[in-house]
Amino acid sequence: MTDVEQPPETTPPPETAPAAEVPGRTTDIVPGPGGVMTDEVGVVTGELTLRTEFADGEAVVRVQYKEAEEWYVVTGGRVKLADPTDLDAVHTLAVGLLHRPEG
Repeated sequence: MTDVEQPPETTPPPETAPAAEVPGRTTDIVPGPGGVMTDEVGVVTGELTLRTEFADGEAVVRVQYKEAEEWYVVTGGRVKLADPTDLDAVHTLAVGLLHRPEG
């Protein structure tokens, strides 16, 4: 047998907290002209990443500036879930409401 050179394995960079600690779904979005209101810093605008997480019976929608480290809770973005499989539906709804690249 001959040795065949294998390409180096690539590992995606780890996500920053809180996203790495709990299960969730992530989608890049561009909000409409009003941006997205957050509890911590007010309105954020521009290219964003939206993440919906599930922990302790609750879904939490968070947003960050694309490729930034800090995550902010979307105002009104918390809901109790009886079943964690409902997380996909909550995330899909949040993306549908907040992703408005055409304004």
